[in-house]
Formats: sequence, C-alpha cells, structure tokens
Amino acid sequence: MTINDDDELKQILRTIRTIASVGVSSSREKPSYWIFNYLKEHGYEMIPVNPAASQILGAEVYPDLASIPKKIDAVQVFRKSEDVPPVIDQAIEIGAKVIWMQKGIVNEEAAQRAESAGLKVVMNRCMMETHQRLL
Repeated sequence: MTINDDDELKQILRTIRTIASVGVSSSREKPSYWIFNYLKEHGYEMIPVNPAASQILGAEVYPDLASIPKKIDAVQVFRKSEDVPPVIDQAIEIGAKVIWMQKGIVNEEAAQRAESAGLKVVMNRCMMETHQRLL
C-alpha cells in the first residue's frame, strides 16, 4: 500500500540521505531541476540519473541506477507513469529502500512489485512540497 500518512512520510524524509533522481532535467526551467536543487540544498545527497545529460548542478550524471557506485536510500522518479516499471526493477536490484514517484506519476502495478520486494512506495506526491510541509 502506498504511503500517504504524514508520520510515515516524515519518517522517510528524516531517514533517507542519498536520493537518485531518475529523469531529472538539466534544464533550469523544468520542475525536476529545481526540486533536485531544493533537496540538495536541504542536506540530501542528490544523484542525477539521465542518459541524455553529463552534469546537473555540478553532480556527475549516471545513465541508470545500476551505474551508481554507492548505496542509494531512495529513488525519486521523474518519468511518465508507463516508464516506471524498469525503474522499479533497477531500484529493487540495487537495494533501494524507497521509491518516490513525483506528482502526476502513478503506476499501481509497479508500486505493488516494489512493495512485494520490501520497498516503501510513495506515489503522485512531490518530495519537495512534502518536505516543505512536514519538516
């Protein structure tokens, strides 16, 4: 069951440190760019994942989750709902603890697969807005 409880959301935001952002844009005009920046400014180690970029906000960009050489706590998803299943598969493979699908992104089947593998799942919710509201 996807997480909507404020106490659980607060707990997630307090315990995760390293966030891989799949589909984050290198364009300053895109919401994913400034959400990434906001979270970085608020103490999270942000790792951009985008095969079409080489650097975002001074951080090395990785083509996929499997390429990241460190442990990831949470995977933030900025992709279309139908593009989520392979991201879930990779998140499970790398041992992430949380999948966070941004506002407007819902994929029940993928969420169920992640939950069955032991990941916490947040869907259709902005991580930045949730952080601003709860912390």
